[in-house]
Amino acid sequence: MNMEPESLQNLFDGVFAGISQVREAFTPEMTPREVGTITSVATGIAKVSGLPGVGFDELVTFPGDVLGIAFNVDENEIGVVLLGEYWHLHAGDEVQRTGRVMDVAVGDGLLGRVIDPLGRPLDGNGSVASGKRLPVERPAPPIMDRAPVTVPLQTGLKVIDALIPVGRGQRELILGDRQTGKTAIAIDTILNQRDQDVLCVYCAIGQRASAVAKAVATLREKGAMDYTVIVVSEGNDPPGLAYIAPYAATSIAESFMEAARDVLIVYDDLTHHARAYRELSLLLRRPPGREAFPGDIFYIHSRLLERATHLRQELGGGSLTALPIIETEAQDISAYIPTNLISITDGQIYLSPSLFELGVLPAVDVGRSVSRVGGKAQRAAYRAVAGDLKLAYAQFEELETFSRFGARLDEGTRKTIEHGRRIRACLKQPEFAPVSVPEQIAVLLALTAELFDRVPLDQMADAEHALLKAAADIPADVRGRLDTADKLSDEDRKAIVEIARKSLASFQPKTEPKAKPQDKAEVKPKPKAKPEDKAEVKPKPKPEEKS
Repeated sequence: MNMEPESLQNLFDGVFAGISQVREAFTPEMTPREVGTITSVATGIAKVSGLPGVGFDELVTFPGDVLGIAFNVDENEIGVVLLGEYWHLHAGDEVQRTGRVMDVAVGDGLLGRVIDPLGRPLDGNGSVASGKRLPVERPAPPIMDRAPVTVPLQTGLKVIDALIPVGRGQRELILGDRQTGKTAIAIDTILNQRDQDVLCVYCAIGQRASAVAKAVATLREKGAMDYTVIVVSEGNDPPGLAYIAPYAATSIAESFMEAARDVLIVYDDLTHHARAYRELSLLLRRPPGREAFPGDIFYIHSRLLERATHLRQELGGGSLTALPIIETEAQDISAYIPTNLISITDGQIYLSPSLFELGVLPAVDVGRSVSRVGGKAQRAAYRAVAGDLKLAYAQFEELETFSRFGARLDEGTRKTIEHGRRIRACLKQPEFAPVSVPEQIAVLLALTAELFDRVPLDQMADAEHALLKAAADIPADVRGRLDTADKLSDEDRKAIVEIARKSLASFQPKTEPKAKPQDKAEVKPKPKAKPEDKAEVKPKPKPEEKS
């Protein structure tokens, strides 16, 4: 179609008029941008000059999209903790401010994913779907926003649920020497949260890649990844990533807690976290203190663990339960970092290497372990048996140590030791096999009723397995009352004990029938010696009197 020259001219005039209007309306804005330069690079840190307006904990960017956190803010230069590979950085490279603090992606899109502390996926399943971000460093909820810890968090481990109970919103420390089963307890607790309406966050700090892969494979195999987020900082990552990992994981958990959900977070382990912070502080020339740790080493853990709490109902009633893990050396729980964490948390679970070597798994030392929330976060059925059980076990441990010296023991002492051995056998539990509440109550009531005392020790595992099977016969109304009742009634106790007695009857040796009185061989009484038959005792002669 041909257009007339005049109409074409009018069209161009209109277009150019619109362009000129837009050009006249545009006013360029000058946006100030601070750019600094690297003065030196060391292991995991960089010294930067030329950023006079940078704030503490502010995020800065380096070439190659490497992020850093302003850690030391001095008059002439700043010390930056690097959060990525830094081998390509050199003195003189440009550094830019971002004007924001370190944050991480949060939300339901993270469930089932394995990410690093920066929120980048590590599982090869594509980018993380999230529409919200939270700072990794957040203030803990104020006291008036908190509620008492009253609801139990079942770990599925008999020794913990019965003797060292953990509540939702509590901070319970797990400590022990290396290779004593600390991570196994945390993984078992995560596995037991299936169908308990509890979300889990597992934070691996400075762990070997093989150990992390094993934990992820176990959770995936057991179907626990559906309600779990894993935040990983491997041992070969820069120390800056190990430092921010627990804070990033806590922000992810807090987002669920603020959405009125119950959350469990595991820090595995804070020993590596403290060492990473010590490394960064020494490289940044901060003055060292005890064991070369900086003076604020207590504060970095206290501000982290204070974020675990139970919110009051007006704020949704969500909770965040923390299970920090600490590695001790040579069973020394009075070292610097362990005592710091013991004073911050609400109790500790101590794992003994000697029990581990004896095959008592989980190797929980009941005497050194404590829960400062205690029975307030325990079901009534547990409270009915836990006190007697803990006392009997403590007496057994003392008497067992005494009996090793080969002393002759009376009948009551031998009975106490045999009963204690049955308690220890029942508290053993294989890995990745959590036990439900009715099954635990059945075993504990059978122990307190001394039904296991006549079962031979070599048959204890089979007897307990039979009892766990029989626990399925507990009536549904009794099961319901185990969760809701304020007190374990005598009728419910009798019903459970009777089920336990029937299941254990085949493991108890049959008593031989007593011999009848007439079958016994008559034993003639010995004749008593008559008084006159006794040997006469001659009186001693009196000493002669001196004249």
